[in-house]
Amino acid sequence: MGPRLGGERNTVEHVRSAVFFEGPNAAQKLSRFWILLVLSGVIAAAGVVADSTATVIGAMIVAPMMIPIQGIVVATVLGDRVALGRSVTLVVTGALAAVAIAYLIGLLSVNEIVAATNTQVSARVNPKLIDMLAALGTGVVGSIALVRQDISDTLPGVAIAISLVPPLSVIGVSLESGAYAEAGGAALLFLANVAAILLTGIVVMGVYGVHGPDADAVSARRPRRALLSIIAMVIAIGIPLSVATVASTTAALRIDKVQQVADDWLSGTEWELLGVDAEVDSLRVRVTGQYPAPSSEELAHDLTQAGIDVGGVEVEFVPSTIVDLGALE
Repeated sequence: MGPRLGGERNTVEHVRSAVFFEGPNAAQKLSRFWILLVLSGVIAAAGVVADSTATVIGAMIVAPMMIPIQGIVVATVLGDRVALGRSVTLVVTGALAAVAIAYLIGLLSVNEIVAATNTQVSARVNPKLIDMLAALGTGVVGSIALVRQDISDTLPGVAIAISLVPPLSVIGVSLESGAYAEAGGAALLFLANVAAILLTGIVVMGVYGVHGPDADAVSARRPRRALLSIIAMVIAIGIPLSVATVASTTAALRIDKVQQVADDWLSGTEWELLGVDAEVDSLRVRVTGQYPAPSSEELAHDLTQAGIDVGGVEVEFVPSTIVDLGALE
């Protein structure tokens, strides 16, 4: 390894042993990986179907997907093509297995598992730039923990912070429910996390001077080319994340403004605002009270005056009746 940056450093051999599936214990490592992957896939899918945050967090701790992803990083830096191919294969087949497990478990549910009715799904189908930022930070911690002995105990926290198997489970249950757009959103989140780990991993390995035994000019260009490819991947993923972030922010501002106008519209009446809900192609203003209802034309006028396009804005009047039970005696 290169120059010391503080802390006890792990040797290249130790790093290889931690993330590569090779050597006399290769079969044992592979069986451990697949056992943990299947179990984490079952736990995560069950947690998503049951809408249980605690169960999904448990799956994150068990999930072994971080190991082959970091294996791609180390193999790239060391220029080990055999280990690289093995790590990529494990990531791809492991991801497909987790999706398949979730799909099968989704078949056991009577109801459709979609974002509208499940918080675990809704939390993972609309990734934004902030998710990429969190993944980058988590990837840095995971890579440093791999290199330095004195902070390796942070890995359980890294496993919880980085979201790998749960998005794959959401892909599976969304596909089973026919929610293909939501499955695509969860896939984007998974790819964003993987790209973040790869990018930060190669950078951290470079900072700590991790390299192969033949670190000549030719081999030194390999991680550089890989880094450029991964940066391009991050940018490609960042574009839809940026679009989603802008759209989400714009929608949130519109909802907040509609809510303010609706509050003013109902002031002085016996009606109150229940909420402003974002539907697929519209906003629904829900109000409740006793008839006669306030004028919806007046609300449309107020929204237009506030610079809000009333196209796609609906008002739902929920009548309420107050009964004095004491008067019934």
